[in-house]
Order: sequence, then structure tokens, then C-alpha cells
Amino acid sequence: MTVDFAKPTVLCGLIGQGIQASLTPAMHMQEGEAQGLRSVYRLIDLTVLGLEANALPELLTAAQRMGFSGLNITFPCKQSVIPHLDDMSEEARALGAVNTVVLRGGKRVGYNTDCSGYGEAFRAKMSDAKKDRVVQMGAGGAAAAVAFALLSCGVGQLTIFDIEPGRAGDLAAKMSAHFGAGRAAPGKDIAAAVRSADGLVNTTPVGMEKLPGMPITPEVLRPDLWVSEIIYFPLETELLRRARAIGARTIDGGGMAVFQAVAAFRLFTGIEPDSNRMLAHFDSLRKAATATAKD
Repeated sequence: MTVDFAKPTVLCGLIGQGIQASLTPAMHMQEGEAQGLRSVYRLIDLTVLGLEANALPELLTAAQRMGFSGLNITFPCKQSVIPHLDDMSEEARALGAVNTVVLRGGKRVGYNTDCSGYGEAFRAKMSDAKKDRVVQMGAGGAAAAVAFALLSCGVGQLTIFDIEPGRAGDLAAKMSAHFGAGRAAPGKDIAAAVRSADGLVNTTPVGMEKLPGMPITPEVLRPDLWVSEIIYFPLETELLRRARAIGARTIDGGGMAVFQAVAAFRLFTGIEPDSNRMLAHFDSLRKAATATAKD
């Protein structure tokens, strides 16, 4: 094999726990090659390395010394990385969570591309959808990023539900503090809230391959209620399947997965990625991973 050493090299990585199945490295490297880069993307798996989140300062310093352009950050490090940064984007600061760190000029700058990724996917599919009232199920993990994106995209009022009511209340208060009083509120009766809602968003893990099922009873679904997921294994969850069966508009989790990578690639390289190409590559990667899992 001939290596073209004249190509610019981009070295990136993902820090997290139990991340061996991540599709992020392949997405970044494929797009990098298509853009004429020598793209290298490493998994820095705390589980494999036998490390905890308290190893972050050491890992960040090592990445800077080795010339990394940036790092993606996932569970359980999205909050614990913040004290080790020099600056953050407005979204990351408002959310108190970082999933992308750009390493440039000796500085570490944090971003939240989960937020921009969901927002871009939402606008692509639902720009004309009614969004006066939206119900969000879940207030943990990526839920804050999704809530921020929904309100940024013009949702009038967001009602948040969680198995831990206090967590829903905390997220609603954070969103209202940023977007204005009353823009977000914790919910009490989810069936009643969905009946008067324009859209329903699931940010809980219910529906994943390892946690099949629905986070809500199917009876509350209706054709004029749009439904959104952030799960992408499987791409069609039971919730989406039921919603589509009655004619409701839906958004699967693939868009958020790809567009957060699109935004991170842009930040790491300064090059505008081809989002359609990355969407197609993601689809082929997901289908290959699904086929392998079934073998």
C-alpha cells in the first residue's frame, strides 16, 4: 500500500466508557479520506484501559502533546471534562455538558454537537411542522441537548417527563432560565400532555435493542402527532413503527448521530463536510453492524 505523506494529517479521538461499537471513528475517517486528508481517529476506551473519568486531565494533556486536533467526549465524561477546558461555546455552557473538544493553539475549547446535531436533523425534516406544544420523554443523558435544540428551533412550550420527577424539574428550570419563563415545564400527566401536543420526542433508552419496547402506551399516538427518536440501534424503534403505521410523521435517531459528527468534523478540520455523503456512509455502517450482530 502506498501512503501519501503529502496529505494533511488529522488526528482525533473519542474518550468514553464501553465505546468499542461506536460508528464515529469510521464516519470521521471516511469523510477525511474523501476530503483529501490522512484521517486517523482513535478510540480511547476507559473500560479497555482500566481507567476512570478522573484520568481525563492526563488524557487531555497527552492528546495535546501528541498533536490531536480534537476529541469527542461521551459517557461518563461530558460534565467532568468541563473544569479542564479553557473556554466553551454558548450551548455547552448553557447545557453544562461537552461532547467535543477542539485542541488548537495550546487551548482546549468545548462544544456540544449533540445539540447542534439534533437541531440540524430536526430542521431538515420538521421545519414546517407545528411545534407550539411538544412533549419530551427523558431528562438524562442527551436530553438537555435535545431540549435546548427543540427550543432553539422554535418550540413554544416543552413539557418534560422523567422517571425521576426531580430531574425533569431541574432540566425544565435550566431551559426556562435560558429561553424565558414558562418555555419548559415538568409534566404530571403524560397522556393528557400528549393529547394536546404537536410533537413527541423520546430521549429515554426504551426502544434500544438492549431495552426493547415503548416508553409510552401506543393508544396516545395519533396521525397529526409527529414523533422523534434519538435511538439509532435499531433505527426503527417500536415507537416509530407504531407511529408510522397510523400515518404520523417521524424522525429517527440517525440524523442526530450523523449531524453531531458533521459538526465535530467541521470543528476539528475547518473543512465543510459533505453531510449527504456522511449520511450514506452512516447508513451502510449501521446496516453492516446490524447484520454482524445477527450472525
